[in-house]
Amino acid sequence: MKPQRSHATEMPKPEELAPWVRRFKGQTVTVIGDVMLDVYLRGQVARISPEAPIPVVELTEADRRVPGGAANVACNIAALGGRAILVGAIGKDSAGRELVRELRARGVDPSGLVQVPGRPTTEKIRIIAHTQQVVRVDREFKSPLPPASQRLVLRHAQRALAQSGAVLFEDYNKGVLTPDIIRGALRLARRRKILSTVDPKFHNFFEYRGATVVKPNWKEAIEALGVEAAGRSDVEFIGPRLVERLNCKAVMVTRGEKGIALFEKGKAIRTIPTMAREVFDVSGAGDTVIATLTLALAAGAGLLESTALANYAAGIEVAKLGVATVSSQELMDRLSED
Repeated sequence: MKPQRSHATEMPKPEELAPWVRRFKGQTVTVIGDVMLDVYLRGQVARISPEAPIPVVELTEADRRVPGGAANVACNIAALGGRAILVGAIGKDSAGRELVRELRARGVDPSGLVQVPGRPTTEKIRIIAHTQQVVRVDREFKSPLPPASQRLVLRHAQRALAQSGAVLFEDYNKGVLTPDIIRGALRLARRRKILSTVDPKFHNFFEYRGATVVKPNWKEAIEALGVEAAGRSDVEFIGPRLVERLNCKAVMVTRGEKGIALFEKGKAIRTIPTMAREVFDVSGAGDTVIATLTLALAAGAGLLESTALANYAAGIEVAKLGVATVSSQELMDRLSED
């Protein structure tokens, strides 16, 4: 395969992008994936523990608990003006009940969440001193869902897709997006002729063959190709091979401060610079990117316009502390400033 040449892309003007944001309202997206509850404990460090060479964090604020993972993606869609139906799995526990409450408060439909007996709701507990994360504690099971729960997830997905213009797969390798669920949901999407977007992880990466757009970050793209990418660091080599192997319309590789590389079948590589003005915390930036991209595509925007809007939204998100959402008003304000 002959490598495609990369070139900087002339970006759509902000005034050309703003009308698409207005069309986010009324778009329904089914989000399928690994949901979690993000917990933030904030305090100050004044001393080192006499028990071990570790800081003692004295909590100074009330705990903050917010939807994370696929749940955060759904919240981003709702904040941007769309309607999100969330499909996934939670435990029969207090964290699961709290997550459902938080989702409803943010305008997300949690009716597709399946309670799985004996399996905890995934929690990510972050302890932060001043503005620095000191440690993270994870409570989770990463094994695949039991077969009966997988079948129930697919039934929920079928009901949700009947109301949706797009399906978004948010994969954190926590056991919800098994090969059976991925293939089944993609078949349902193709049957209904709706677009599908994917934020993948290493496991099951190539199960998403035939999706409309797949959005790995640079590390995930390299890991997915394995030995084929050994020793290679050129995006011109990596991207086209992913498009070919995934048999998708496009692959969008996020590369941090280097921006986004966009690959489409039969087209030259397009590179889009980052729109971040200030980078405070990159947590959750990928969630914002895939949510904005999917909403824009569902609204009828082209791939370049959708990618540009996702890039603008990510630039807003990384200026916030922790996993956060971006509202349609924030996005419109950012476009009006350029």
